[in-house]
Amino acid sequence: MGKKLVIEPITRIEGHAKVTIHIDDEGNVEKSYFHVNQFRGFEKFCEGRLYFEMPQITQRICGICPVSHHLASAKACDEIIGVEIPKTAKMLRELMHMGQFIQSHSLHFFHLASPDLLLGFDADPAIRNVFGIINKKPELALMAVKLRKFGQEIIEILGRKKIHPIFAVPGGVNGALSIKGRDKILGEVDYIIKSIKKAIEIIKDWIGSNKELVENFASFKSGYMGLVKDGALEIYDGDVRLVDKEGNILEEFNGSDYLNYVAEHVEDWTYLKFPYYKKMGYPEGCYRVGPLGRMNVCEKISTPLANEELKKFKVINNGKPVEASIYYHYTRLIEDLYAAEKTKELLEDPDILSKDIRAESDKITGEGVGVIEAPRGTLFHHYKTDENGVIKRVNLIVATGHNNWAMSKSVDMVAKQFISGKEISEGLLNRVEAAIRCYDPCLSCSTHALGQMPLYIEIHSSNGEIIDVIKRDLK
Repeated sequence: MGKKLVIEPITRIEGHAKVTIHIDDEGNVEKSYFHVNQFRGFEKFCEGRLYFEMPQITQRICGICPVSHHLASAKACDEIIGVEIPKTAKMLRELMHMGQFIQSHSLHFFHLASPDLLLGFDADPAIRNVFGIINKKPELALMAVKLRKFGQEIIEILGRKKIHPIFAVPGGVNGALSIKGRDKILGEVDYIIKSIKKAIEIIKDWIGSNKELVENFASFKSGYMGLVKDGALEIYDGDVRLVDKEGNILEEFNGSDYLNYVAEHVEDWTYLKFPYYKKMGYPEGCYRVGPLGRMNVCEKISTPLANEELKKFKVINNGKPVEASIYYHYTRLIEDLYAAEKTKELLEDPDILSKDIRAESDKITGEGVGVIEAPRGTLFHHYKTDENGVIKRVNLIVATGHNNWAMSKSVDMVAKQFISGKEISEGLLNRVEAAIRCYDPCLSCSTHALGQMPLYIEIHSSNGEIIDVIKRDLK
């Protein structure tokens, strides 16, 4: 009889989701679905608030990447009051953004992805986690903690809190960087750069030792999206570039015009929408974002060490887009290195200590769009207000949402590759989860929910009878 496997929730991601795998009478996978079963109401309950509250409200969408929403919201508010923020304010926002990338990318690689890579997809779930990494590779675990701590300290020095900082405001920022704060960060940054370079060698060695698996693990053609400035990687401010499956540029546009290029498709089996390129339609116009997307759309990186690593990445597919999803882990670390180098570059500019950090305005334009690269991909905040600055409409296209189609496709491909009529082991199901983890989804951002759920897998016959139940309690 046919079966339906349900994996709920997906582990080692931010937020909650489940996968259903439909198996035919011969034991082959017919179709798999990635269900995001959370609902986000942020757009609606922001209506009626004053625009200047939005940088503080919207960052509550997430505790992992609040800085991304904080800064995208502030950029939208800059447009609402019609100002160009001072140079130092932009530098300080960028500095906080670099701290966000370092802490988020380091967290994902070492705590969420590396248990699969370093301990094995089939390792006992009891040890296939961060505690297993601590026991097997304590020096690596310590390095991971220091990397994340460094990123969070940058956020805290600027915003007075590591999570949900109080910093970016319409027109700039609300506090200058002190000499003491600058020197503290500068004193640690060389160690951070060295540590990230070591992490890059770890992932490259693993890829080299698992070449066949890597090249066949959720590898498929798609478009890609990311911000660029003169063709270079840009994560704070730039134009949106869309490339096709061969890497040819389809569009390069100001983020404020995103609705002319991006639309969203809806399916009845998930709360998460499917963005796509309007001119190509759904699903042909679907694309990927995040580290792999950004490396595939950019031509260079402005910092030297990361740029050298980008050159090596580009060789993988002879200058064409790299398609295998596991390369997200490699590209995530290239960006980690860029963020650390950029941190040093910003701090060595004497203008970083200027007190010219805010532009004043008494104007209300009525609309603003803030676009930024969050660690997981391109993030859009779009607000419309009345003449008094009261929010009337909000639209958010969150980074993880752009990758919804790709995550769904990855789940289906990996399930069909590894699950057949043989006995279905936990390790095989973990490979399906690992396909999702490549994208480091932040489902609380792309939707919104509270609470915690255990892993609960039910195996059903084709007539709905429960054949078996597997439970994994979360303590």
